[in-house]
Amino acid sequence: MADPDPLAELMKGVDAWNTWRSENPDIEPDLIGASLSGASISGADLSGVDLSGADLSRTNLRRANLREANLGRAFLGGAFLGGASLRRASLRETKLSGADIRSADLRRADLSGADLRAADLQGTDLYRTNLRRADLREAKLDGAFLGGAFLRGANLRRANLRKANLGGADLSAANLREANLGGASLTHATLVHTDLRGAELSGCHIYGVSAWDLRLKGAKQENLIITPAGAPEVTVDDLEVGQFVYLLLHNEKIRNVIDTIGKKGVLLLGRFTDERKAILDALREELRKHDYLPIQFDFDVPATRDITETVSLLARMARFIIVDMTDPSSIPKELEAIVPHLAVPVQPLLEGASRPYAMFKDYWKYDWVLPPHRYEGLATLLTSIAENVIAPAEAKVNALQERRRLIEAELMKPR
Repeated sequence: MADPDPLAELMKGVDAWNTWRSENPDIEPDLIGASLSGASISGADLSGVDLSGADLSRTNLRRANLREANLGRAFLGGAFLGGASLRRASLRETKLSGADIRSADLRRADLSGADLRAADLQGTDLYRTNLRRADLREAKLDGAFLGGAFLRGANLRRANLRKANLGGADLSAANLREANLGGASLTHATLVHTDLRGAELSGCHIYGVSAWDLRLKGAKQENLIITPAGAPEVTVDDLEVGQFVYLLLHNEKIRNVIDTIGKKGVLLLGRFTDERKAILDALREELRKHDYLPIQFDFDVPATRDITETVSLLARMARFIIVDMTDPSSIPKELEAIVPHLAVPVQPLLEGASRPYAMFKDYWKYDWVLPPHRYEGLATLLTSIAENVIAPAEAKVNALQERRRLIEAELMKPR
């Protein structure tokens, strides 16, 4: 007796189909390329069925059981899958544009490369679903659960993810430009090279997020919650800053490192020719003997914006700055980025009869710039460093701190 035709069995109606499936559990129905466009097979047991390449456009699959079914390259445009179970189903490169998949169970399904443009996935369970390279442009994912979903490289441009749960999702290299993530949960999500330009992120929960090399131009970032659920809320207005602030609040080692830099860090600036680098290297070793933490970089290149910004950042953390102006090179550019904006003591050094560069006189009006210390040769500098370099710099640090204390006390007086 020839095997029954699965499509003919399905056309007898859902009840007859489900009875046939239960009576023939060993038969694996083959509906490859079947045309079911516009059919109503709500509640049908299609578990494990091979529907690859099938036309299911506008098909009513409400509450259908499609667990572990193969829907690869099937066409489900405009189909209704509300409440359907697609757990562990294969939907690779399936066309689901415009489909209504509200409240469906897509847990652990494979939707890699699927076309889900403008699909309605509101309230859908996508736990640990593979959506790698899926196209979810303008899809509605409001309130969807995407915990642990694999969305690496997915296109979610202009998608509605408002209040969606993306906890633990991998959004590396995903396109979320102009997407609405307002109030969404990104707790423990991975955001590496993620494009969030123009996205709405206000009110997102970002506790435990891993954020690296994001594209955030034009993104609206307000009231981002960096604390876990149930804890008093701490909010920031920048996703990358939020990650850093949380580490500061909860990682004692990082706090200790920053505190150490503020108390012991000394930024060394100068020219890195062989002759001048020998001076800076010797200074670095001598500062270590005095229990300081010398910070030294090779700036023997044009002072680009990136370099001057780095110098400015390090200067903000340093206790004081030592600058060798004997052969200035990029020093004018670096001091321009520091002196007018930061009240950090600057101790200039000059060897022999060298004169400061012409524009240096403009900095005398800033009292945190100390008079240059002149020295004759490296040996003389090292023997006088405690008295003529460290002591004046420390005195200026203390004077600036006292001034701040007096100003704060005056401001705190009752009116």
